Amino acid sequence: MRVVLSNSSGVPLYRQIKDQIGAAILSGGLAEGSALPSVRVLARDLRISIITTNRAYTELAAEGFIATVPGKGAYVLPLDSALVREQLLRQVEEGLQTALDAARRAGIDREELIQILDGLMQAENEHA
Repeated sequence: MRVVLSNSSGVPLYRQIKDQIGAAILSGGLAEGSALPSVRVLARDLRISIITTNRAYTELAAEGFIATVPGKGAYVLPLDSALVREQLLRQVEEGLQTALDAARRAGIDREELIQILDGLMQAENEHA
């Protein structure tokens, strides 16, 4: 597992860790039952505070991605299909919001935006 942090991104370090590990789990890059590095090892490898890595793991556990076993470490939990759908829906909403912001700046109205989306979906269906 590789986590890359950026001090200039404006996103808190714990959130960068949480998002990258969560994305790896959702994509299958980290399989069910996989052991994660300990909080201490990850903090040392990333050269950050143990508190920061602990917060990332705590949030991942709260969202159902991992389980921490005292004295044993943290492990990837089986993905709940509702959880996966919710995470993917959030990604879609973020992408659509970015597209909507760009459309507003470009003066694209609702109908034209829908035509663009329909065209993209049609092109994807043709390539599938």
